[in-house]
Amino acid sequence: MQPMGGSFGWLEATALGSGMRSSLWMYPIVEIFHIVGFVFLVGAVFMFDLRLLGLSKNLPVTAMARHLLRWSVLGLFLVVPAGLMMFSAHPGDFISNRVFQLKLLLILAAGINAAIFHTGVYQTVDGWNTQASAPSLARFHAALSMALWIAVIACGRLLAYT
Repeated sequence: MQPMGGSFGWLEATALGSGMRSSLWMYPIVEIFHIVGFVFLVGAVFMFDLRLLGLSKNLPVTAMARHLLRWSVLGLFLVVPAGLMMFSAHPGDFISNRVFQLKLLLILAAGINAAIFHTGVYQTVDGWNTQASAPSLARFHAALSMALWIAVIACGRLLAYT
């Protein structure tokens, strides 16, 4: 298959891009790592968000944050390289796909939401760390986080059909 050119033609022409397109098993295996990474990342995020929404109030929010951070980082270490590898196979197709564009925008929104939460309401966590309801703003960030990550996953699945 001939690389499509354009601004990402160089990536498509690399050995990685060519290998991702020509190998029968490489793309599906990389996609499995991408999905497993999302399980770790989104699973950790959901567990934390559910705690903020009121489940398991006996578990300290700060302890959960510390514990779940390593799982979300592991997820990122799987998701990002695998995503870049899949992108290298057909960058022109992905970059022009509205669903892919929306997925990237949603990931950015989830990151901004997390940054605002951690630099904002989370700074008061000592007052609601254990046996207390999280403030409504923290619960809002948690619900928004869950909605954004569900939308990211939906976009990822829809990529196969668009």
